[in-house]
Amino acid sequence: LDLLEEHFDPSHPTDGKYSLELRGSSRYTSPYGSSSSYSRYGFSAFSSGSGGPTLSHSHSTQYTFVWQSLTLWRKVQWHMHKLWVAADADLLSTSTTYHLYNTGQGLNRVQSCPKVGKIMRSLLTQTQHEAGAAWVGLSVVHLGDRDVPNALIFIDKYTQIPRFLNPIVNFLDGLPELVSNEILQKYVDTQFGSVHDLRMIVLSDYFKHGFDGSGDDGGSCIDGRLTSSWNWTSRIAKKPYYHSFMLSGFQGFDGDDGFA
Repeated sequence: LDLLEEHFDPSHPTDGKYSLELRGSSRYTSPYGSSSSYSRYGFSAFSSGSGGPTLSHSHSTQYTFVWQSLTLWRKVQWHMHKLWVAADADLLSTSTTYHLYNTGQGLNRVQSCPKVGKIMRSLLTQTQHEAGAAWVGLSVVHLGDRDVPNALIFIDKYTQIPRFLNPIVNFLDGLPELVSNEILQKYVDTQFGSVHDLRMIVLSDYFKHGFDGSGDDGGSCIDGRLTSSWNWTSRIAKKPYYHSFMLSGFQGFDGDDGFA
């Protein structure tokens, strides 16, 4: 969140070239990038697939969309201890039954999560008030449906956030040390122009395509924002700056903050 606020202007592209503007490639793209029609267990009316961005946002709209998403994620991390307690209570509840359904990822225990849902709605409301602007996208929190079948799956999804954000931050923080090597400094200057340009390329790419609706049935709902970021991590090997990540010691987005 600090990197977004420090390096990007809410209204105009940084340096006149690092724009967060998105143009959705899906033929189903809507003003909010997602279907608002869900069945009882979360199936949307159509699937936009994972072939590319499904959201269409101006630079300022995308900035707000990312800011709102990161602010909510930060609140979730701050209140994770409460969410863990609520998740245990929901899973062990004797007043809510569960059913086994094929959610598209095998059989899953689908069970309502009223206690987790109450906390999430509170955090979402706080974020909406702090934003000081209209909420961008859908405010649907998937719980007890196809996307997030139960409270344990919810906890698992949101504890992944540091696993894909920390490696990005660590790479950016480590850039001065990386280019202290004269050969690597020359490589960065030749390939990207400067350390500043490399930093901005990585940040603008993540803030655009880590929040573009790809890899999800729409992408602008609360859960879809997480899915888009995970989808971005799966494509990093195809990014022009991937070799720079590797030269810094990056190994992946799966534990140990991604570094050896």
